[in-house]
Amino acid sequence: MLTELEQVLPADIEKRSFEIITEELGDKPLIPGTEPIVKRCIHTSADFDYADNLFFSEDVVKKAIRAIREGACIVTDTQMGKAGINKKRLARYGGEVFCFMSDEDVARSAKENGTTRAAASMDKAAALVREAEKNGEAKKLIFAIGNAPTALVRLHELIEEGALKPELIIAVPVGFVNVVQSKEMILDLKDTPYIVARGRKGGSNIAACICNALLYMMEE
Repeated sequence: MLTELEQVLPADIEKRSFEIITEELGDKPLIPGTEPIVKRCIHTSADFDYADNLFFSEDVVKKAIRAIREGACIVTDTQMGKAGINKKRLARYGGEVFCFMSDEDVARSAKENGTTRAAASMDKAAALVREAEKNGEAKKLIFAIGNAPTALVRLHELIEEGALKPELIIAVPVGFVNVVQSKEMILDLKDTPYIVARGRKGGSNIAACICNALLYMMEE
């Protein structure tokens, strides 16, 4: 037998969902300024663990929003992550979303070097920055990684080599193999802004929703 359902208009479902999330969080302490990100991750996943496992570098929200306003582009490691990001809002500030995973040159590079496409995608992003610099331009990049630990490992290497200086790394791969370790590598970076979902949880949907949370915060 069906129980009585709460009557909520389609336009009000998201609003009511966030009200429920706020109610259930109660007095849970969150870092000031990060609340919309945490709540959107919970909204996307229905998982309140994100109130505990999201780690933020100092002033990361302010730095990320400034980078977006200055035209930063977002690089993802999955087409799903790319599809989930609000590209129209990002375009208002001059940015676009890239996913190089299906590119033929990335597949060829991965095969030749014995790496994953995700790692090769990070190399292509670094090449994008170098090409812009040759033309006297600055290419600001945000990385939203929700699937591939190897992307985080390669990012870490490129940063240590001085080949990349990301405006932000969203490190939220989901899974069991090398996931936890790769996230910890990002947490060890000293001068790179990050948002990391510590542990096994995450996913492309979480990577996208963090990007969207930042975009929505800019227009509140």
